[in-house]
Amino acid sequence: MDSPLRADGQVALLGRVLADGGFPGKPGGIYQVDSTAWGILALSACDGPTQLLDQARDLLMRDQLPDGRLCVDTTHPTSFWPTALAIMAWEHTESCRDAQQRAVRFMLETTGRHFPRTPDLPSAHDPMLKGWPWVGDTHSWIEPTAMGVMALRAVGLGQHDRVKEAVRMVLDRQLPHGGWNYGNALVLGTELRPMPESSGAALAGLAGLVERDAVRASLAYLQHEVTRLQTPISLGWSLLGLAAWQYAPPNAAVLIERCLANQERYGEYETSALCLLVLGGLAVETGGRSPLISTAKNKGLAVALN
Repeated sequence: MDSPLRADGQVALLGRVLADGGFPGKPGGIYQVDSTAWGILALSACDGPTQLLDQARDLLMRDQLPDGRLCVDTTHPTSFWPTALAIMAWEHTESCRDAQQRAVRFMLETTGRHFPRTPDLPSAHDPMLKGWPWVGDTHSWIEPTAMGVMALRAVGLGQHDRVKEAVRMVLDRQLPHGGWNYGNALVLGTELRPMPESSGAALAGLAGLVERDAVRASLAYLQHEVTRLQTPISLGWSLLGLAAWQYAPPNAAVLIERCLANQERYGEYETSALCLLVLGGLAVETGGRSPLISTAKNKGLAVALN
């Protein structure tokens, strides 16, 4: 293991694994579906133990609902955004194939809430373009849509109509001066401020699907912004987004070290945030190879849906 980040990341993540193989939301906390999916993705990138990864994947299958969705909490079945993460966490694991197919079918049959554009709408984007929401019966937003695109590309559905429309949706929400907000571009005629985590997720999702010119302003925004980021989610998504376009900040290791050191002041990061930071750092180190980015570029055969 020639990467200090990979070695340190593995140690940190293994230290969070619960007795049943799942991951808690916070150190010392209880098992969570989303944290476990993130944990599988990050630990696999750190060459974690196969037996432990399979145990965690089995837990996700245990918590999958009959229609294929995975929820943050099974008592709140509309909180299905972790479904995309589970699809990627189950990739290349034959024992998870049926569960993965059910999750893919759920994603293909699920959208956010959409409605025709009318003159009195305060926002300027096209509300009819379908992506995916964080929770059911709400509008489609950037980050869950980007993860949906990554997940469907991971199983070879990059040319599916749902992915093509999701790409159009993300591009439609791109800010005129570059970057993305949570999901709007202009409200009441005013351009919103870009957010690094949304911008990084969008760029990671779009890599390989659109020409560089279509996101050039957003890449420039994030290249400038990444040097000042000190929080794990913003920095992790930003590094992933830039690495997906083969850009590596020259001081990425310093940025990651500074971000990790902030835990001494603010306490240990939540598992999902730590995983994002590790995944972003490794993506930069490996020139864009990541369970998220590499699967996003997967051009293999589409998964056969039963």
